[in-house]
Amino acid sequence: MRSIISITDLTLEEIEHLIAVARDIIVHPERYSAVCRGKKLATLFFEPSTRTRLSFEAAMQELGGTVLGFSEAQSSSAAKGESVADTARTVSCYADIIAMRHPKEGAPMVAAQHATVPVINGGDGGHNHPTQTLADLLTIHMEKGRFDNLTVGFCGDLKFGRTVHSLITAMARYPGVRFVLISPEELKVPSYVKIPLKANNITYIQTTELREVIPELDILYMTRVQRERFFNEADYVRLKDSYILTPDKLTNARDDLSIMHPLPRVNEIPVAIDRDPRACYFKQVLYGKYIRMALIMMLLEVTK
Repeated sequence: MRSIISITDLTLEEIEHLIAVARDIIVHPERYSAVCRGKKLATLFFEPSTRTRLSFEAAMQELGGTVLGFSEAQSSSAAKGESVADTARTVSCYADIIAMRHPKEGAPMVAAQHATVPVINGGDGGHNHPTQTLADLLTIHMEKGRFDNLTVGFCGDLKFGRTVHSLITAMARYPGVRFVLISPEELKVPSYVKIPLKANNITYIQTTELREVIPELDILYMTRVQRERFFNEADYVRLKDSYILTPDKLTNARDDLSIMHPLPRVNEIPVAIDRDPRACYFKQVLYGKYIRMALIMMLLEVTK
């Protein structure tokens, strides 16, 4: 039995396999419509979610399986004080695989240590979000056809952004990748994320200026400043509008720039950008379903 807690739990070969399967599902969905018949996915979401939870549910249903679970901690026995370990053991009696989101870093790891079925981390605090990273990687592969020799800009909340941390970790394994880290000083990428970059001589720069670096980018990964991660409301209010991607800021960007965002957005990408052919964030949403289908199949060891 195997769980996926971090993107590094997958080898590069496994990621390539998942992308190949996801691309085949996109073209031939009918081949996969019954591969998980009789299987059950439990979605244990202790924190609010729209895309991750619903895409997991849609993924399992489109594979022919069924779904059970909860969408907030208050509708589970966690409200009565039940531990994550006991919840995982209990739900293992009812489901074949678990997708879990939790506001505390490390909670899905605890669940995986006590569950008797595979556990997929659907996001834990400001730490990891491996299936969003897989959705991001599929988007990049669909848009660019490769992962190597790309300049990737991350903009916004790089301190608490678990999607940013996971994607940096994933992309750092490919040759010729360069990172441009754009954020206020208070929201810079944590040291633990940068340590592997330095150790492996991966090029990165840190800046507070989006407009100056946007001409260099193959990919611009925007993020929202996350109110729920702040302990001080005044700090959130001061930083929340640090980066807003207005059309004029794209004037000098490359014609083949890919604009990505894990969503939800607040105001950092105005709806006017949605009409720009370089906008890829709603493609990410759709690709998230397909890559989760491929991952569920891998962990349940089912084939078409």
